[in-house]
Amino acid sequence: MNDTPGWTSPGSAPSGGQDGSGTPGPAASADANGSAVQWSKDQPPAGQWSPPSHGTPPPAPGQNWGTPPPNVNWGRPPAAKPGVIPLRPLGMGEILDGAVKTLRTYWRTVLSITVTVAVISQIANILAQRYLVPAAPKLDPDATPAEQLQQSLDSAQSSVIALGPSLLVTMMASLVSAALLTVVISRAVLGRPVSLGSAWQEARPRLLQLLGLTLLLAAMTVAVMTVGLLPGLLIGGAPGVALALLGGLGAIVADVWLVIRFSLSSPALMLERRGVVQSLKRSAKLVQGSWWRIFGITLLTQLLLFLFGMIIAIPFTIIGFVVDSEGFTGLLSGNSTTFGWPFLIVTGIGGVITSAITYPISAGVTVLLYVDQRIRREALDLELARAAGLPGYGPTPGTDAVGG
Repeated sequence: MNDTPGWTSPGSAPSGGQDGSGTPGPAASADANGSAVQWSKDQPPAGQWSPPSHGTPPPAPGQNWGTPPPNVNWGRPPAAKPGVIPLRPLGMGEILDGAVKTLRTYWRTVLSITVTVAVISQIANILAQRYLVPAAPKLDPDATPAEQLQQSLDSAQSSVIALGPSLLVTMMASLVSAALLTVVISRAVLGRPVSLGSAWQEARPRLLQLLGLTLLLAAMTVAVMTVGLLPGLLIGGAPGVALALLGGLGAIVADVWLVIRFSLSSPALMLERRGVVQSLKRSAKLVQGSWWRIFGITLLTQLLLFLFGMIIAIPFTIIGFVVDSEGFTGLLSGNSTTFGWPFLIVTGIGGVITSAITYPISAGVTVLLYVDQRIRREALDLELARAAGLPGYGPTPGTDAVGG
């Protein structure tokens, strides 16, 4: 490739005295007096010649100019890594590794948060299932089709009511753990440990706003699903069912798009100390142009966490069936619709173990995605390096670099 008109590398392959661009080749070259320059027949192969830099000693015998000296690193210097991630744009594996490394490195603080939150949420969940969940209505096999349809609707309504307390408890537990873990992970990026007390002190003023953000996102997803299903439910009949299915699929797609678009709003609210609406706008700005990448990383993370949860839950569920065989037998025979205390306690222990591991990894991936997007778009790595006190990056700022 010729960058300068009229200049040709000695290693190029002329064709009829000219190269492909019409530039005179070696055979047509001349010196300052107009005399033809006689090139040596022994030319280096095409594409393997490069001019020596100023002050470079001549090559050793058998070494051409295109071969770099041994033991010389011609690439970029390694990125600074004061904490759990290198301060540069991250790959998917590095984000997952950073989340796991945070759990391993700061396990005392992380597990004290997740175990406490998981125990409280599991106790509340067990009590809700035992005392607040209504009994499922019994189905009458001799009922007419209309009565069977009404019984099915009543059963579905009972199931939704049964899920309500569990979903509420899970949402509150996830909210508190996400707030505390966001603070811990933001310090882990800088290589600074943080205690449970200091994490709580820093996260507590933002909990109400984080609750408002969580409720707003939940209301948005419910509203989108309602808009998708409502026309079909109002029409009724076979056309209504088909329209409800199409509307439901469209609503699911829209909800997924919204969830990913606003997935970075929580760390933006916690670390940048923004309001609810400003955090949503901030997340949309950071996700713009990277939606599919963030969707893929989030989906893979949730699949891995789901598989891990199943690996833990299945043995504890089997043990629960063994220790509560009477409740299991009554459930199969129809004499009872609920499990006993032994089953709830055993499965609750499995839930605590699962939550203690999955909460920090899920929160870690979200926070590190936020940091990665800011590194890619805003050169946050330079601010993080200064905040970590690394030499060559200027004085350490007095504010939190992750929060901007």
